[in-house]
Amino acid sequence: EVDNSSDSESEESEEENPAEMNMIWIFSRRFQLSVPKLASRRQVVQELLSDLLRVSHRLFSASFFPVLEPVIGVGSACEGWSPHKEEDVVYCMFVPLKPPPGYAFHLEPDTMGDMPRSMRVRVELVCTCTGEQNMLCLLHHSEEDLKRNQVASLLHTLCTGPYLDVEKIALWFQTFVISAWSVVPQSHHYNMQVLPSSRSCKMKLTKASGRSLFVEMIFSVQQGDSDIFLSSQPTGARLPPSTTWVESYAVAEAKFFSHVARQAPPRSCHLKCLRLCARLLEGSGFSIYALKTTVMHLLTLIPLSEWQHGYLLLRVDDIMHYLRCCLEEKRLKHFFFGNEDMPEEISLPPAFQEAQPLNLFQHLAQDPAAQTEAMRKFDKL
Repeated sequence: EVDNSSDSESEESEEENPAEMNMIWIFSRRFQLSVPKLASRRQVVQELLSDLLRVSHRLFSASFFPVLEPVIGVGSACEGWSPHKEEDVVYCMFVPLKPPPGYAFHLEPDTMGDMPRSMRVRVELVCTCTGEQNMLCLLHHSEEDLKRNQVASLLHTLCTGPYLDVEKIALWFQTFVISAWSVVPQSHHYNMQVLPSSRSCKMKLTKASGRSLFVEMIFSVQQGDSDIFLSSQPTGARLPPSTTWVESYAVAEAKFFSHVARQAPPRSCHLKCLRLCARLLEGSGFSIYALKTTVMHLLTLIPLSEWQHGYLLLRVDDIMHYLRCCLEEKRLKHFFFGNEDMPEEISLPPAFQEAQPLNLFQHLAQDPAAQTEAMRKFDKL
């Protein structure tokens, strides 16, 4: 791992006024990991998971297990702005699942009217009679033939009824990681511990120096060819049934921040703004997701040329003012529904583009007392 944080911070400090330097020292150097350090550790995690998936492809290429696609980094740590202390940072990776030969996945709405929405993944057998000659067709060969050739079924192992079961998938993958760890190169540099998790695979990687990396692999199913996925891990505290998958916008969010990074000027301050505002809002009960949504909106409203580092305090002020206005109006539009300013490279299902914008502050509109309390806490910041 290469830590360039001190060089990066010293270069930035040359042009900062005393107020900026003090604010950055308090909120950035003391509490947050730098963007270079986050990027360095993210690369370590991605290389490790790529090696693990290569092992899985060798083991499961001719099996009934789901096909594991290349991982996708999501969440604040992978986007480069984690507000957490170093020991609390978790690198979240989506592991997209594709059906193995002989199967198909069909997405079915589970409950209506909730945000985020939830679905179930129905597994169906597909005829393979005209495919590879050495592959028995699960749909048309007799049960005796399948038993004789020891052909197991995805439906009988990782499903409950006809639906893909996230808890069974998590247990299967955790078992695989434990058994495969000794054959990946990173096993020479890290001790690995699989942490308890019923719907994902959480890993603690510890170097000989005692420093640790925390990784969470979240299983996902893509909605068509879009950047919207179903996630095995809900964001709330309440766990849904094991056959319920929750709609996630994390991949689209990560893609949006990658788009901004390519278009923004050198030393853009948008990630630092996110980290500083997250620290300012700590303890207020204000949602980090609401903050992230606010910044995404402002990145499409304010020209990227005005996110240069010299504008940092102005942009922080814009973010907090925008949030204050949304609280007052009890309305914050979801970024991915009905947004005419969406970058073209982000692929959304047609229903998203045609939908009316969803209100992330709908709960405040329905509860005046909650809105008053939220305003009071915000004004005390």
